[in-house]
Amino acid sequence: MGKIIAIANQKGGVGKTTTSVNLAASLGVLEKKVLLIDADPQANATSGLGIDVENVQHGTYHLIEHTVSAKDAIVETSSPNLDLIPAHIDLVAIEIELVDKDKRESMLKSAIQGLKDHYDYILIDCAPSLGLLTLNALTAADSVIIPIQCEYFALEGLGKLLNTVKSVQKIHNPDLDIEGLLLTMYDSRLRLSNQVVDEVKKHFDEMVFKTIIQRNVRLSEAPSFGESIISYDAGSKGANNYLSLAQELIEKYA
Repeated sequence: MGKIIAIANQKGGVGKTTTSVNLAASLGVLEKKVLLIDADPQANATSGLGIDVENVQHGTYHLIEHTVSAKDAIVETSSPNLDLIPAHIDLVAIEIELVDKDKRESMLKSAIQGLKDHYDYILIDCAPSLGLLTLNALTAADSVIIPIQCEYFALEGLGKLLNTVKSVQKIHNPDLDIEGLLLTMYDSRLRLSNQVVDEVKKHFDEMVFKTIIQRNVRLSEAPSFGESIISYDAGSKGANNYLSLAQELIEKYA
């Protein structure tokens, strides 16, 4: 039985999509069968894996609308053991279209229910907001990874997200766990980076992943080539960080 993990933070630019794509690719390289669902209308995870967003026929939008089956929305990627349900600009409209639907928070959950038996991990890349799309992802997920950048205001908004997680647990998904807080964009030369690491660890202790994602030029270059960091530069610091995160996740459930 696979595990569904949402990668969420309503702040933009914290490394959500970078984490979604590269953690998925790393798990695939470590011989786990992985599905990545792009639930962000910006579709960066889709283009970051080399899929042309303009040519997406079926994707997350159609899945949530229940106009195609999950099986028909899946595309293969060039990354080993990694499939994708792509996003499309249409996804922008989904929040409005779902407003008056029954069980609107569980549309994604019911659409992907049957996929858990086919994958070891299903990762959902969430939009940078706490709207209906993110709510659908949290309702469908077993757990959530929260990326936090090692910069000023890092913890701002985290309380809001944790409150959202609490209310999802209370109303829609009592089994939702926090998989962990992931520190991203770390630069060991900056005092601020180290202060953020200390502060997050002091407040959240056991909830913080041991792996810290360091700032890495290769990591930011990879998406423009439509590749994960594993395909783009397997020897880079970024690739090592994400492989180490994947390993940490696997060992947790070994």
